[in-house]
Amino acid sequence: MGKRIVVKIGSSSLTSEQGGLNRDRVKFFADELASLHRSGHQVLLVTSGAIAAGFRRLGYASRPKLVHEKQAAASVGQALLMQAYQEALDASGIAAAQILLTRPDFSNRGRAQNATRTIEELLKQHAIPVINENDTVAVDEIKFGENDSLSALVANLVKADGLYILTDMDGLYTGDPRKTPEASRIEHVETLTEELYRMAGGAGSSVGTGGMRSKLEAARIAMQGGVPAFVGRVSDPGDLQAAVAGQGKGTYFASSLHSLSAKKHWVGFLSDPQGRVVVDDGAGDALLNRGRSLLPAGVTAAEGDFHPGEVVEVVGADGRVLGRGVTNYAAWQIIAVAGLSTEEARKRVEVGRIEVIHRDEWVASTIVKEAHAHE
Repeated sequence: MGKRIVVKIGSSSLTSEQGGLNRDRVKFFADELASLHRSGHQVLLVTSGAIAAGFRRLGYASRPKLVHEKQAAASVGQALLMQAYQEALDASGIAAAQILLTRPDFSNRGRAQNATRTIEELLKQHAIPVINENDTVAVDEIKFGENDSLSALVANLVKADGLYILTDMDGLYTGDPRKTPEASRIEHVETLTEELYRMAGGAGSSVGTGGMRSKLEAARIAMQGGVPAFVGRVSDPGDLQAAVAGQGKGTYFASSLHSLSAKKHWVGFLSDPQGRVVVDDGAGDALLNRGRSLLPAGVTAAEGDFHPGEVVEVVGADGRVLGRGVTNYAAWQIIAVAGLSTEEARKRVEVGRIEVIHRDEWVASTIVKEAHAHE
């Protein structure tokens, strides 16, 4: 039985270093996608490249930096990008279906459900949804960043069997192989750690905005949603099939987690946190390792102006984000009971539930301090 596969392709894989679409590369990737499609897989493509494809056509000497210039380039480049994909997929008799998204399309549950229904119908009709950020209206505050996070959110949204993030590097290395010859590739990752994030470098190409760090963050989102991920290179015919078969040129990120419920998925990845709750080490351990709810005694501070029923981030004493949850308290109420016992907190404020965040409405981060990556 075929799998549901989400493939993400970045700007640097589709364009020249100077900008503009490389039609040969687009055709190559379209052929790889078509091969998966013929094998019975349901294929979704998350693509970057609109700005890179369009800025030369508008006469910019290099990739623009101002928001309105980027949006203008994207409005030209998006049409060029879709035309190139459709022409390339036509040879295999496959329809390319354009879907443009911004972060509010995910954070609003109704809009996310509408997007899901559209995608499901396109897959039913054997089309390949081609998904991109709507750069012509997105601003920095709501952008996904080279579409890496977008691809992971899409993979979780459609309950994909795998996320394949294609890049010009053949996976994650212990160091930058261009500068450190002894650096070795990490073949499999079971748990994302702070050490792995330190290994990831910055953006590598002048036409893109993503780097290995953003791909690790995408892998984290996918893993926590129950979707295994692959980050690596597809450069020769058959490489994408090999990657899906577990023999790709890159790093595999395992997921032993079951798919999150729709509510927890929304809380953990799609919601817009309205503030922060700071907790002590004991409360952090209880949330992350012991499946406990957050009680007033473990809280040390609150930041922002939020109300009961809203999503907040929870951070440890060292400032590390531990996860997100739905608060049962307003910010002022948390400040009033911070550090108090349950009995004392009940005397101080009136709330529907004594837990600041109940464990059933909590989603933890998967980044840990200890290294468990397997080379």
